[in-house]
Amino acid sequence: MFYQLVITMLQRYLFYQKFVAADLSATSGVWIHADMPDEKEIAFLMQECEVPGDFIADMTDADERPRIEYDDGVTLIVLRIPRKNESGKIPYSTVPLGIIVNGDRVITMAPFANDVVADFLQFARKKNVQVATPHDLALRLMTSASVWYLKYMKQINAEVANAENVLEKSIRNEDLLRLMYLDKSMVFFNAAIRGNEMTLAKFSNMLRAEIDYTRDIFEDTRVELRQAHAMVSIYSDILTGTMDSFASIISNNVNTIMKRMTAISLILMLPTLIASFYGMNVTTFVEDSPAAFVIILLFSLFLSAVTYGIFKWKNWI
Repeated sequence: MFYQLVITMLQRYLFYQKFVAADLSATSGVWIHADMPDEKEIAFLMQECEVPGDFIADMTDADERPRIEYDDGVTLIVLRIPRKNESGKIPYSTVPLGIIVNGDRVITMAPFANDVVADFLQFARKKNVQVATPHDLALRLMTSASVWYLKYMKQINAEVANAENVLEKSIRNEDLLRLMYLDKSMVFFNAAIRGNEMTLAKFSNMLRAEIDYTRDIFEDTRVELRQAHAMVSIYSDILTGTMDSFASIISNNVNTIMKRMTAISLILMLPTLIASFYGMNVTTFVEDSPAAFVIILLFSLFLSAVTYGIFKWKNWI
């Protein structure tokens, strides 16, 4: 067996969030993980763990796509895993996770810190998970990534519901931008999950010849990925529909405001028009009357009231 127990492997070799060079002359059966490796750690990976330099260069690219590569007997499996951004406008994104298999030695790398690997370790300790081969480990990490996609999508759905409650009371640009950024996160999730599904399909072809290949692990991973794909499609459609609905509401509100402003302008225009006529230096029929001002004022108010009644009857104001 590659690992009898994940917890046993950790007790013997230790898990490094940012590992340090150690006396690992007997490095078979070791899993090493590095988040944001620096130059010394990269040199250690290349010299002691015999990781090809182009593999490490690929894993420093945050936009690396999911795939499987081979180089001199070393396998690189790239997954896209979810990440919650503590800073920045887009709250959720995806980052690559490289799984490098060199014999019975596994090195995982990520350009940013993430919850997927740490969560898998905690789950493995709690459930006493057995990992038989490096490829089984890769499948379990892919399953853990799918579970975290589902967790983050539930959080996104909750944030969308809160934004809807706020927008029902007052439509602000900040709330609409928040929905837009959440929609971008769903786009990233959708693309990453589809890439992981294609990688899993290639993975199954690669593992058909393995005697110790655990079919149940593969089936569980495929089920989790399908569920994540279905959920991201549903939540993405809901979010897109919500944004379209609020866009229609905003457009309708603008039309309503413009209609009311136009109606008010017409109501106020009538007294102004009458005052303009009787303000001309021409002879009128009331210029000699002491009640001329009152008559003109009452006539203007009458016309405005009639116009207001007509608009109210038509539901224009």
